[in-house]
Amino acid sequence: MNILENVQPKNVFRYFEEISRIPRGSFHTKAISDYLVDFAKAHGLEHYQDDCNNVVIIKPATAGYEASEPVIIQGHMDMVCEKEADCAIDFEKDGLELYIDGDFLKAKGTTLGGDDGIAVAYALAVLDDASLAHPRLEVVITSDEEVGLLGAKAVDLSMLRGHILLNIDSDVEGHFLTSCAGGLSARTTLPVAYETMGGLGVSVRLHGLLGGHSGSEIDKEHANAIIEMGRILRYIGQRMQFGIVSLEGGLKDNAIPRDVKAVLVIPADQRDVLQGCLDEIEEILQKEYAIVDPGLTVSAEDLKEGGYEALDTASMQKVLFYLRNVPNGVMHWSANMPGLVETSLNAGIMRQKPDAFFISASVRSSVKSRKEELADKLTHLAEFLDGSIVIDGDYPAWEYCADSYVRGQVAKVYQDLFDKEPVFEAIHAGLECGMLADKIDDLDAVSFGPNNYDIHTPKERLSISSAERVYRFLVELLRSMR
Repeated sequence: MNILENVQPKNVFRYFEEISRIPRGSFHTKAISDYLVDFAKAHGLEHYQDDCNNVVIIKPATAGYEASEPVIIQGHMDMVCEKEADCAIDFEKDGLELYIDGDFLKAKGTTLGGDDGIAVAYALAVLDDASLAHPRLEVVITSDEEVGLLGAKAVDLSMLRGHILLNIDSDVEGHFLTSCAGGLSARTTLPVAYETMGGLGVSVRLHGLLGGHSGSEIDKEHANAIIEMGRILRYIGQRMQFGIVSLEGGLKDNAIPRDVKAVLVIPADQRDVLQGCLDEIEEILQKEYAIVDPGLTVSAEDLKEGGYEALDTASMQKVLFYLRNVPNGVMHWSANMPGLVETSLNAGIMRQKPDAFFISASVRSSVKSRKEELADKLTHLAEFLDGSIVIDGDYPAWEYCADSYVRGQVAKVYQDLFDKEPVFEAIHAGLECGMLADKIDDLDAVSFGPNNYDIHTPKERLSISSAERVYRFLVELLRSMR
């Protein structure tokens, strides 16, 4: 059944629905990459596919545009795979279950993948439409953007002729991005040891948080479930004895974690004391986050009495010290652009393994030295605790271009279409424009997209009417570049 069969623009939403049937989480992009290649073959278009699953599709200029500067249309094929706790979807095997709610397109129990499926759908719709007027189109669809811009880092663009880039990977209609932060991933491992402890097992959860994108929503001051669980455990430890059997939370280092679970072992006669501690810290946190995380909840479920393998005293102290002292959230605000986050860190994944405690974090900054300084701080903390750290996925910031042809075209077309001025701004989130600018000399780029809310969370929703307007704008922008 085609849920979006009658949604306008038809071709855009037909392709969005088709790609939504294909599992396309980061690191699992072979199927969607092959789909794009099959599309290019079916339409007789020049195309390229590499070992990283990046795909380039080229369509010749239409009549009258042969001498025009080629235009690169770019987005990424992978999506962040987050789901509600009771959702049974297997992101490696199952497609998304789309539905319409008023003006919004959503997916049942999961992220929608509008970030960045809408770019793929736009690109395919343009390539498929023989009635459109445009210069030579060079469509670049990259893989694994959500896990460090890995596709953009690896892609070969030597076949391209264009120096104008339309990156369709932002989420506020009418706001056009002209620069972005750089970033990296930092994965810390602390060695741990265990000892057998007897008592009552209790599963403690912090949940009901809003989470969000660690770049575009880090300034909202949403609670980070991993960091706040460290606070909860410290609060308990100041009032009673316990052991940590396991810690787990977060799915992606670039998504603010919404849910974390700790399995504890406590003296069986101290259950009421534990509950009192949890009630107290829940009240404290609910007051602090009343505005930005009104659903914050701390809950506990009894397990069985018996022997448990829990962190020994030294390991537990090490883990709690790390959680209480690791930097997190906004580190610096931009002095040049008031209101813009300059540097931040998000602890996004936490796992307790048989021999190690593991944390993966996303570091972002528009100032290279500040990004490096924060990475060094994480390195120093890991080494101080006899741990190790892997820094990778480093990508450059996208610097502002003072003399931009494409920005002028955007302003003119947008004003003519909608009778209002577009907004040009910078963003703290990472975009592939910086990586591509390192590969293409004199790249003139802008990033835009339709209204898409709560990305990287199961509440993600794409405005259908906004998607229609932005596609109309894209078509007119291409037509104007004669």
